[in-house]
Amino acid sequence: MTETLKGLLIGCGFFARNQLHAWAETDGAEITAVCDLDAGRARAYAAEFGIPAWHDTAEVLASGAFDFVDICTTMETHEALVALAVQHGVPVIVQKPFAPDIDTCRRIVANAAAAGVPVMVHENFRFQKIFRRIREILDSGEIGELTFGRLSWRNAIDVYSNQPYLLKTERFMIMDVGIHMLDLARFLFGDADDVSCFTQSVKEGLAGEDAATILLRHDNRATSIVDVSYASHRFPNPFPQTLGEIEGRKGSIQILEGEVLLVHADGVQRRETIEADARDWTSAPWTQIQDSVPRTQQHFIDALRSGRAFETSAEDSLKTYALAEAAYRSAETGRVVSARDL
Repeated sequence: MTETLKGLLIGCGFFARNQLHAWAETDGAEITAVCDLDAGRARAYAAEFGIPAWHDTAEVLASGAFDFVDICTTMETHEALVALAVQHGVPVIVQKPFAPDIDTCRRIVANAAAAGVPVMVHENFRFQKIFRRIREILDSGEIGELTFGRLSWRNAIDVYSNQPYLLKTERFMIMDVGIHMLDLARFLFGDADDVSCFTQSVKEGLAGEDAATILLRHDNRATSIVDVSYASHRFPNPFPQTLGEIEGRKGSIQILEGEVLLVHADGVQRRETIEADARDWTSAPWTQIQDSVPRTQQHFIDALRSGRAFETSAEDSLKTYALAEAAYRSAETGRVVSARDL
């Protein structure tokens, strides 16, 4: 592939704005059309971002005009939209969560695999600058073999104003943010199997959980704790930062507010501050998340053009989804659940 790849973005909602900004700076790709069932929204996004065409039906995928599609819609729509893209041989990057349940995820993966159409899930937490740097430190061996970790994402930001459907979502916190954190735990500590979880519904009137604490046992025998909450009141609010610690046999890494790392190794402490990328379209407090989106999309395009596997391919993301499914089953039964037995 030598020419610029032409893409269609489906879903002109809240987060799509970040993705359209990111596509504008992604090397080797451009969005040439947007699509939304609400024609007014599609038209407005096309005008705002200088995109030449807009549509109110995803059937435009049959036109042969697109080299890839970015599906930025809610999870209930993903199976049908990915299937439509696969039918017409169009590679896919699709928002998380992958689908409402693991059986649907498996159907999506099997359908795409049978047709030989590559699909990647937009798991952007692992593409945050701070976690790419942590991965470099871990790969260097500086803190040795990993034994323990804690990844904490707790705040009380009002997500309901921009995404009111979350109030009625029965599987909420684990699917909204926990799925990112479970992928991050796999990225840092490796695959996991045994899962134990407690959930809470703190805000009145929610259909699902707004807080969860998940314990994982990884294949390398390390343990990690993932805790997420939309009901933790702190001022100033740490949103959207992931905080925590990582311990190895030779040292440790603390993940502190302000995107600060404290690395403890060889009897000394080293402080690293991860600076934002200074894009003109990002703004606090969203900068850390927004900066990860261009990296996620650039990885998709680079892998697509080279033919190599995506880090968060549909197949790989089944492992993350299995951990989320195991967490829900653990919370329901009060037992440790094996993700591999699902």
